[in-house]
Amino acid sequence: MVRAYPNIVITGTPGTGKTSHSSLLASSWPSSSSGSSSSRPLRHINISDLCKTHPNLTTSYDAEWQSHEVDEDALLDHLEPLTGERAPEPEDEQDTKAAQAVKEDAEDRGGLVLDWHTCEVWPERWVDLVVVLRCDHEKLWKRLEKRNYPLAKIQENNDAEIMEVVLAEARDSYPAEAIVELKSEEAGDVEENVERIRSWIDAWREARGFKREE
Repeated sequence: MVRAYPNIVITGTPGTGKTSHSSLLASSWPSSSSGSSSSRPLRHINISDLCKTHPNLTTSYDAEWQSHEVDEDALLDHLEPLTGERAPEPEDEQDTKAAQAVKEDAEDRGGLVLDWHTCEVWPERWVDLVVVLRCDHEKLWKRLEKRNYPLAKIQENNDAEIMEVVLAEARDSYPAEAIVELKSEEAGDVEENVERIRSWIDAWREARGFKREE
């Protein structure tokens, strides 16, 4: 099975705007159907929210850090059927026909927008693009304060952003050509970044025989 839409990882230190980017990307992508958001070609999956509604995906809850311990094997098993297994090869006639035959609302169409603060858990075969969001650490500190995070959690996340922990994780896990680093500091950055990602999706699909979405 090949996927008709690319799977995109949007990652970064907590507070860098992952959910804002992911939500806008998925909701703004054109759909030929009139169904609900769940039937849109791109599907925003907020891993933190998913784990809250699916207790079987977590092993425990850390009250001090206000976070769930995720069962990564269970998470992968849960998402695997949605991924589309593999990306079609560009200019491969057989793959193109197979991808074009996938219905827009098929469960295994791909088009996952995976929103989480870590990325190395995702198998490389799932991932077509990794977007690492970056933010000035002073601005990030203020954002996390507004979330009422414990001081120790703010400090840890701020240090992680300064040390480029998530970016290093992406570089260790995926090919360089699959990774893009985007600034996420001002309100206008979200729309600008989402437009860049949409252009990338258009190019990905055109290389595989799909028409550009309007």
